[in-house]
Amino acid sequence: MAAEGLSNPMIAQSLFVTRATVESHLHAAYRKLGIASRTALPDALRQYD
Repeated sequence: MAAEGLSNPMIAQSLFVTRATVESHLHAAYRKLGIASRTALPDALRQYD
């Protein structure tokens, strides 16, 4: 959802979790993918398609 451009509050609302939960999971994903920002997320995820 983040890679598609949805904001953290929008993601949180659609998943019925808090914004902090979304931020926490995205931070962990960035670390595991070796990226530093949301803008790098789509390219990083394409490697796994």
